[in-house]
Amino acid sequence: MATLICFGFGYCAEHFVAEFGGKFERIVGTVRGADRAAIMNAYAGKELRLLPFDGVRTTPALESAIAAADYVLISIPPDENGDPVLAVFGDTLAGGNLRSVVYLSTIGVYGDHRGGWVDEQTPPAPSSDRGRWRVAAENAWQQFGARNSVPVAVLRLAGIYGPGQNALVQLARGKARRIVKPGQIFNRIHVGDIAQAIEGALARRAGGLFNIADDEPSSPADPIVFAAQLMGREPPPEIPFTAAAPSMTEMALSFWQECRRVRNDKLKRELGVALRYPTYRDGLRALFAETN
Repeated sequence: MATLICFGFGYCAEHFVAEFGGKFERIVGTVRGADRAAIMNAYAGKELRLLPFDGVRTTPALESAIAAADYVLISIPPDENGDPVLAVFGDTLAGGNLRSVVYLSTIGVYGDHRGGWVDEQTPPAPSSDRGRWRVAAENAWQQFGARNSVPVAVLRLAGIYGPGQNALVQLARGKARRIVKPGQIFNRIHVGDIAQAIEGALARRAGGLFNIADDEPSSPADPIVFAAQLMGREPPPEIPFTAAAPSMTEMALSFWQECRRVRNDKLKRELGVALRYPTYRDGLRALFAETN
């Protein structure tokens, strides 16, 4: 049995560990604050330990755990200073016995393709600083892998949804907005299929780029309408994008300014993933059944 380190124990890492954590003898995850680590440790099983990492400072306990790591999952985003995990722990990781690294990135690195299809051969063309930081972090991790003979799989994630984070919840809370922008397409992926992709990459010691998206890019309003049908209620009224844009955050606006369709053939072919939720309809039906 082996040790897994999850840098950034958030939504994706939690779901991966919940389903596949039994394959590891020891799991260490990082959260930003010591208080949060203490609270989570009070409820975690003996196989899982949470340690604080604020992106800058390390601790002896964390250094010791990292030195013993066999597998690493990174979901902490980079910033203008680069990837914090590599900056703080690169030397420790290089001097250990790593077998495989999975880095969670985003399909946002492709930029805008006016609704055209992209795959892993498509050159990145990010339109935001955040996207450019992601490309730099992807490259840095791949260079780390090449220098240290460690396979590094970069998983470019589409829009994530799943338990507690989906159109059904938005509707139930009165937060769903049915924004319409002609020609706009979004790509999505259920967190359960992300967990499958992580497991496939670690188990196969895969390296390279992988798009993690479902089979059906679609209008951003479609899941809202379908969720409303499942709940037996009228969908919220349509809101033109031009009317909604002034109230959006800068990050939300950046999503709406890019449009592409993402191919996932490599995910299935090389990581052996059979999507449980190949469309948003499959995912929302399953989530609706779980909550009812």
